[in-house]
Amino acid sequence: MPFSRLLALLFALCLTALPAMADRITVFAAASLTGALNEVAQRFEEDTGQDVVVSFAGTSALARQISQGAPADVFISANADWMDALAIEGRIVPGTRFDLAGNRLVLIASAGGQIAPVPLDDVQAALRRLGDGRLAMALIEAVPAGIYGKAALETLGLWQSVEGRVAQTDNVRAALALVAVGAAPFGIVYASDAQVEDRVRIVATFPAASHPPIRYPAAAIAGRDTVAVRNFLTYLRGPQAQAILRRHGFTPVEG
Repeated sequence: MPFSRLLALLFALCLTALPAMADRITVFAAASLTGALNEVAQRFEEDTGQDVVVSFAGTSALARQISQGAPADVFISANADWMDALAIEGRIVPGTRFDLAGNRLVLIASAGGQIAPVPLDDVQAALRRLGDGRLAMALIEAVPAGIYGKAALETLGLWQSVEGRVAQTDNVRAALALVAVGAAPFGIVYASDAQVEDRVRIVATFPAASHPPIRYPAAAIAGRDTVAVRNFLTYLRGPQAQAILRRHGFTPVEG
């Protein structure tokens, strides 16, 4: 085949692929949403024929990537602060932001262990049960689950006694894994995380008043606001997506 005809054929193929690429929605989402959002994305694809690609990681890492120009169409954060930071930079589309879901913060232990429920208002009892082991938490200064966890421990008067034993991880699912494999006797994760891991069990639920409300804001990214993106955001707020989120342990958000 002459080279000129080959170039023309390649160009035609690229043009044919453009509509499909334009309809592909790239979502950056907090790691704790992994199971639920994968199911939502699959259902959306089946219902609409539009492709969704979801990248999961710690909220802080994703927000920094978006700030540096990563090609995300939608961002779903595990707290308001990182979404606020992107809004200040002009990185999200005004009017597209909403709270997708809520969650609860729990203390977990290995499912095979003998640890009984922990009275979180009793510092000495908690320390005795922790022993010389580590408390697995997401990064306490950057990742929402770690930030919520530290706030709860401070409210309950436990933080100063355990801070030297905290094993910090890049995201909440990594903290979950440390407890699941027995590398840490306790961990602080979301209730939705504990629900998907058979090797851990919840030994205590933190009082809602002990930490800021857990919310997952979602928004379209500036410059990426297409009809497909708007359709996906609308779908996230709809009954099918919300039912999936509740089944995975997330809580509805009022208003």
